[in-house]
Amino acid sequence: MNVFADFQARVVALIAKRIGADELPQGLDLGRFVVEPPRDAAHGDLSTNAAMVYAKEAKASGLNPRALAERLAADLAAEPDVAKAEVAGPGFINIVLKPEVYEKVLRAVLNEGAAFGAGERGVAGRVNVEYVSANPTGPMHVGHARGAVFGDALSSLLDFAGREATREYYINDAGAQVNVLARSVYLRYREALGENIGAIPEGLYPGDYLKPVGEGLKAEFGRGLSDMPEAEWLPLVRQRAIDAMMALIRDDLAALNITHEVFASERELTGLDGGPDRVKEAIETLRAKGLIYEGRLPPPKGAPADDWEDREQTLFRSTGFGDDVDRPLIKSDGSYTYFASDIAYHKTKIDRGYLTLVDVWGADHGGYVRRMQAAVAALSDNTARLEVRLCQLVRLMRAGEQVKMSKRSGDFVTLREVVDEVGPDAVRFIMLMRKNDAPIDFDLAKVIEQSQDNPVFYVQYAHARACSVLRQGHAAFPDLDLSPAALAGADAALLTDEGERDLMRVMAQYPRMVLQAAEAHEPHRIAFYAHELATRFHAHWNRGKDLRDLRFVKETDQSLSYARMGLVAAVGLVLASALSILGVSAPQEMR
Repeated sequence: MNVFADFQARVVALIAKRIGADELPQGLDLGRFVVEPPRDAAHGDLSTNAAMVYAKEAKASGLNPRALAERLAADLAAEPDVAKAEVAGPGFINIVLKPEVYEKVLRAVLNEGAAFGAGERGVAGRVNVEYVSANPTGPMHVGHARGAVFGDALSSLLDFAGREATREYYINDAGAQVNVLARSVYLRYREALGENIGAIPEGLYPGDYLKPVGEGLKAEFGRGLSDMPEAEWLPLVRQRAIDAMMALIRDDLAALNITHEVFASERELTGLDGGPDRVKEAIETLRAKGLIYEGRLPPPKGAPADDWEDREQTLFRSTGFGDDVDRPLIKSDGSYTYFASDIAYHKTKIDRGYLTLVDVWGADHGGYVRRMQAAVAALSDNTARLEVRLCQLVRLMRAGEQVKMSKRSGDFVTLREVVDEVGPDAVRFIMLMRKNDAPIDFDLAKVIEQSQDNPVFYVQYAHARACSVLRQGHAAFPDLDLSPAALAGADAALLTDEGERDLMRVMAQYPRMVLQAAEAHEPHRIAFYAHELATRFHAHWNRGKDLRDLRFVKETDQSLSYARMGLVAAVGLVLASALSILGVSAPQEMR
């Protein structure tokens, strides 16, 4: 039950009525206005800007804009579940609903349970969400956690809102870094054979996490690899090193309850393993559209670009799709640029039928966004859309000092260490308590505090408190059925306290919040909402400590207690739903 969508539809019908009366012109876009909570709750339950949005059209039709607002307000006031509708300010219409509306919301939560707020599946189409895609050169560090949690929560949000999200990981296993990885592992293989390798040479990965891979090579090949030239052992070691690193990464992600449905290989795209050259195919697709040419690029302004060479080269005409310069696709040595491989990879997504693509990248890739969006637009003839969500840095604090993170130094805090120390719930919730483009300080001590200053504890405790109230209710009234379906039959009209009504109003906003967060690709809104609902619930519970008549379980009044337990159960259900989207558990007890 989405109160806001319901009234949006009612206002659409009322505007259509005004069009039929020639008070507004035909052909209006009826999706331009909004129905939302007023900024000040004292102004009512709902507010719409419909009269303001269509003021120009009303004036052109001879209707004073204020008169349009008053007529719409009068029509809304005549609705059977509206207590009052008034025009405010320049033309806002504020609506006060009758109590029965929120009683219906409460019953809807209890009857629908985990499905409350969910969208109709499959209506809006599929979405491909690519996230993490960390280079397979070592275990994940805490900086990777943000994009991983964001992408996973966004996928869950899209699924809940009715979109079909595919969780995808792109393995960068064709670049120079995997050859560096292979040489680093080969050094550990020699170490496993008993050789004193001394200090790790500059440019190789020094981490001890490579030692087990070297031991595995010894177990598989004995001394055989040491007798081969590099050209022979490199591909053997490289593939095993990549497989070992991807197993590490999968385990790290599993510790955060993150899984991917699709793992796409860059190496497979390039045809290096004997398959078709998908990069060449993508370039030829663009060439057939007249978007590939041989030319010379001017030197970049400011800092030199990594892909600029002063020579004639194969270029993609990305400026035709919003980029600021055309982009090279083939290096001087004949190999493909990273961008060329990325074009081919995104072409596979389009070829699989995805028209909405979301890539989750680190903030340091911001300069890459427009060229990739240009490629998607060109490949799909502007039918597919790529949105890139950039995740800002995470600063891990320990003992008042920022902990540095670097794979090359071998001295970095792994994601697994952080998860093992504070738990997956704390990592996931804190990563989602800020919008993805805002930096985060992750305080290892703060996220395990049992206080209202720790948002994950505060929200989880609200759910546990709701479960505790229901246990108290069962103890006081052991013969009552406290299942959600049974509680839906309680007399919600008995819930007259403003704190109780306030909780119902906040729950009524959940379906709208889910839809808006999904459309904006902003799962942090769900974290904010859960924290707000938890805050309201804790506040009302605390009122009951001072005012006995407000306590949820009142042994002298079974009917009122039953209604209040329905309210508590509904709060618990909505909190559990929001936490589920975020990938955070909803404990029934917290000690």
